[in-house]
Amino acid sequence: MPHYPHWTAWLIPLFYLLGAAAAALSRRALWSVLECVAGVAFVAALTSDLSRLVPELAFGLRNGAAAIMVTLVAGLGWVIARYSRGNLAGETGERRFVCALLLTLSGVSAVVAAGNLVVLILAWAASSAALHPLLTHYRERPAARIAARKKFFVSRLAEASLFGAAILLYRRWHTLDITALDRLITAHGAAGATLQCAALLLAAAVLLKSAQLPVHGWLLQVMEAPTSVSALMHAGVVNLGGYVLIRLAPLICASLPAQGLLVIVGTTTATLAGLTLMTCPSLKVRLAWSTCSQMGLMAVECGLGLYGLALLHLVGHALYKAHAFLCSGEAVSASDVARMRPASRPHARLAPLLGLVVASSVVTASAWLWRTMTDTPAVPGIALLLCSLGVATLLWDVKADLATWTRNLLAVAFAVQLYLLWHLTMTRGIGIFSAHPAPLLALYVALSLLGLYSIQAHVRRTGFAHRRSRLYVWSAAGYFLDEPLTRLVTSRWPSRIVRDMHGHLGQLLAQREGGAV
Repeated sequence: MPHYPHWTAWLIPLFYLLGAAAAALSRRALWSVLECVAGVAFVAALTSDLSRLVPELAFGLRNGAAAIMVTLVAGLGWVIARYSRGNLAGETGERRFVCALLLTLSGVSAVVAAGNLVVLILAWAASSAALHPLLTHYRERPAARIAARKKFFVSRLAEASLFGAAILLYRRWHTLDITALDRLITAHGAAGATLQCAALLLAAAVLLKSAQLPVHGWLLQVMEAPTSVSALMHAGVVNLGGYVLIRLAPLICASLPAQGLLVIVGTTTATLAGLTLMTCPSLKVRLAWSTCSQMGLMAVECGLGLYGLALLHLVGHALYKAHAFLCSGEAVSASDVARMRPASRPHARLAPLLGLVVASSVVTASAWLWRTMTDTPAVPGIALLLCSLGVATLLWDVKADLATWTRNLLAVAFAVQLYLLWHLTMTRGIGIFSAHPAPLLALYVALSLLGLYSIQAHVRRTGFAHRRSRLYVWSAAGYFLDEPLTRLVTSRWPSRIVRDMHGHLGQLLAQREGGAV
């Protein structure tokens, strides 16, 4: 079993915390403090990651997933700090923003550094609490306050579940050290109702924190916050759920009910969010639904025991979402230019099937060659199917010229080799925990994702010809799954927020009518 971080891993969270204190006391060099702290933390994380063979220099991050995660968080924090300075410097509340940003980065880094389950829960709760002022940075926007209230309610429910899991684990093993728990569960299994309930509570808490259906609404509505906050949340904070599952993988793998909960909820979210994604006209809302879908897929991968794939997914999703949000303005301009171009030719009817067959052939042949040449364990079939579905869309345009189609095929082959190289790195280099997928769960996931692939192929070929159909209306409205949580939050904190929301909508309507006149 890999060693988890010891006390020296807390140097980076502590540095962020000291930076927040310095920012609170600083009068003129507020943004310089932010950039300096974020930059030094990133350098420290890189040093720790590159010097893991020297324990005195590695800041205690001897676990591969922890080292990758802390470097990822520090790197994103540095980029977001630089972006925020150019975007928010001089605004009202900038000091509150800088302090909250550094406290959030400290909490997220502390989750990575935690070697004790209670410390991990407290650090996760602290990062959520520090994120709250960032979500309500523009306090005059009532929609931002409603979204923050939703997140507050869901996060507290998730933390209650985590504490319940911790109590049950302590009653059974009399320890909350994560390394010791992993060792005990691996040796003895998770038989018994106590450990099964603990695993279920842990899985439920991660699903709540990861904005899975039907408690996803807050993630879609926090777009009222600054763009840098959206990038931090979608690229770093929400991804913590996947990391916690990787850290506590032996407990999840020993509980079939917990695996089933992750797979069923994650697959449902990924499928429904993937359908809704095709109906969203707003770029940022599309990115938010994409995060729901990707976190659902990450939960599925963990439920199937594919933790190496989940770590790859976590890193790729974090980098992509940070880039997408920070470049969202340029993406809107590019989308406007694309609308001015002539409409592309529709895909052939059998193009998605041909693309999936070719992609599956490339993936299967490459996996066989890698296993033969490197003598590594076979990649599970469900992981190969996920890879095939991911790259098959590059081969849909069968009417393109031969050079374009060949270039796409080479891109598919290159992406597959990177995927298999990561699998080899996980199994031999980093030592990420893995397990064989449960056959029935793998079959359920395969059928669901193949169904989603078929629907997306049909929509891409024919377009939304029936925009008044019940499926389109329900998909565009997010299946109205967020309404119960909205009613609960507005009934718990009813008066001021709802009144401000109605007044804000009235102002917008008055402005629109005045402009029309």
